[in-house]
Amino acid sequence: MPLAHSALRTLGQLLLVLLPLSQVEAEALSVERQTQLQHLLAQDCGSCHGLRMTGGLGPALTRQALANKPREALIATVTHGRPGTAMPPWNALLNEPDIAWLVDRLLEGYPTP
Repeated sequence: MPLAHSALRTLGQLLLVLLPLSQVEAEALSVERQTQLQHLLAQDCGSCHGLRMTGGLGPALTRQALANKPREALIATVTHGRPGTAMPPWNALLNEPDIAWLVDRLLEGYPTP
């Protein structure tokens, strides 16, 4: 019996590793918080990157433009900003799950057509 319990626990841990982090993070954010972040993405990010994320003061953040960019690098950029550019660090206002949620929306193709 202990072996079965151990195997089940190992399987559960493996599933958590295989479950996309974005899904875990999205579940941790309330619908209200997701709505707030959606507004921030449209207004704050959109003010520099364009309302359709096709570029402006900042580069395009379309799904195609981000296709070859590692998720972790995008999270780092939003977290720490880009020194010497207009891109500010957002870690004073947003926590890690918030930033990951925003990056995941961009990677999925925000705004949706």
